Amino acid sequence: MRRKVTKLLPLIPAAIILASLIFPPGCANTTTPPSGGPKDTIPPYITKVYPLPGTVNVPVKGTKLRFTFNEYVKIKDANLVFLSPPLEKKPKAVIKGKSVEVSFESPLDSNTTYTLDLTGAIQDNNEGNMFPGYTLVFSTGSQIDSMCLTGLVQDCNTLNPLNGITVMLYKDHSDSAVFLKRPVAAAKTDAWGFFSIRNIQDTLYRVYAVKDENNNNIYDPDADRIAFMDSLFRPKTVYNDSLYELMKFDMKDTALCLARKTDMELNLFREKPSKQFIVKKERVGPRTAYITFMAPDAVIHDMRIRGLSRDKLISQFNLQRDSLELWVNDQRKMPDTLQLVIKYDKTDSTGRAVPTEENVKLTYSKELRAELMKKENDFRNRKKEDTLAVMTTEADGTKIEQTGFVIEFKYPLIKEGWDSLRFWSVNPRQQEQKGKFSLIKDSTNLRRFRVMPEETFMPGYDYHLKIPHRVFRDINGFYNDSTELKVSLPNDEKLSSITLKLTNVHEKYIIDILNEKRNSVIRSAISDKDGDVVFPYLKAGTYCIRITEDKNRNNIVDTGILLEHKQPEKVRFFKTEDKFLIKVLEKAEMMWTIDMEEMFR
Repeated sequence: MRRKVTKLLPLIPAAIILASLIFPPGCANTTTPPSGGPKDTIPPYITKVYPLPGTVNVPVKGTKLRFTFNEYVKIKDANLVFLSPPLEKKPKAVIKGKSVEVSFESPLDSNTTYTLDLTGAIQDNNEGNMFPGYTLVFSTGSQIDSMCLTGLVQDCNTLNPLNGITVMLYKDHSDSAVFLKRPVAAAKTDAWGFFSIRNIQDTLYRVYAVKDENNNNIYDPDADRIAFMDSLFRPKTVYNDSLYELMKFDMKDTALCLARKTDMELNLFREKPSKQFIVKKERVGPRTAYITFMAPDAVIHDMRIRGLSRDKLISQFNLQRDSLELWVNDQRKMPDTLQLVIKYDKTDSTGRAVPTEENVKLTYSKELRAELMKKENDFRNRKKEDTLAVMTTEADGTKIEQTGFVIEFKYPLIKEGWDSLRFWSVNPRQQEQKGKFSLIKDSTNLRRFRVMPEETFMPGYDYHLKIPHRVFRDINGFYNDSTELKVSLPNDEKLSSITLKLTNVHEKYIIDILNEKRNSVIRSAISDKDGDVVFPYLKAGTYCIRITEDKNRNNIVDTGILLEHKQPEKVRFFKTEDKFLIKVLEKAEMMWTIDMEEMFR
């Protein structure tokens, strides 16, 4: 043991000497900032630890750990004073002079190896310099466990690393353990999503990662997100002080942090809620309302508005089938309260989904009622859109070849005059040519339509779509105003394109061009066969290419289900030169071949 301590503390005398050189005796008081001189940028360091690292037979009751620093420090985040395996109550840390003292409100377990980690929890008292971190290992038994593992936790959709996630190991391999018990070992991820769990037993574990919202070290599916390994894991690495992956790094040092190797990658997702019931209802207009369900894939058996025939009710689910829009197709004045009678599969007290009839009152909020009364009584200030079938239109030259002219109405239509629309092109010599188009109704939004010209778009041509007056009528009885859309292909010679040549396509894939931060979709396409996917008219910049394997072909990214051992649908980012980020220069025509079978293997 004496040799081990000597090995851990050789740098302390050198650090003390260095500190004395940088800070002369006249400036040694760390409780009062010096009146001049350079700003202190050196983080605090530990000068003494009790008990010593590797101490065995530590008492299970009344144990206190003490970490003494070279200067006065403060606790920045008490939640990051992290004990593994965790107790029912988290450790209590207090400042005593230049020391941080950690105690426990409940007894430690017997014959157990513990690690206490301070990474991210401590900073100096004056300048806020962060202490890089330290992990103390001790045992309440006669030996120290010797194995360790490392890994990465990332978001299942963006693959961005996640900070502050609790990674948990269980020797109990039952599916219920993560719901009911605390883990036998745990660790928190750092700013790079990296985690290391050291000094654990050589045995088989279930591995989970949880965004533990209430810090109880137990998975709560209604509040937490989770990731899991498909199979049991047995650590292969024996801990030693020289392991690169277990060293403490400055989180701003990208190269050092990314060089750490990992044993596993875990993709964090939010499960579908296990209980189904109506959680929200709102009346948003005289003939419009919506209801929201707790869980997706709501099953409705029957639905009606009291006092109206069933055919007067128009409804539409969102893609996830957890939000339902409602419209009343009746132009009579509606009462302040609409009585919705809905029969749907609702979770009962035993956890089963059973058909249940429920009465839902759809009432105006005070603000909406006041707004409607004002419109009704103030004819002079009535806006134009208050008497028209409101619609929004989109004609984007960079996407027109893929999407066509997009038209969306605010309310469902009861009269559609698509044959009255006129489409034509104007060539560079100002000659007009009548064109044909087809109509595509959006399968997920009954108020959204795409007018797709049948001819090939040409550079230098202008394309026009005329929507005449009074050819559409909505459920309010209002007709549309006339409008004309004009679009042309971009003529900016600086624009670029990306072409992906897909091979070995055996599934349906959602392909997205994302911005540099991966938080916004620039372009999107869907493919289920070999061939080219083209993204034209891209501005110079930095992008990412995300490809999602749409196994059930529903055009959305489905989440995982823990108890069914179902992972979220696979997401991959296309790499060039081993980098996710793709730099697109001006006037570039970029092309890559992607073997989809290889990418998702």
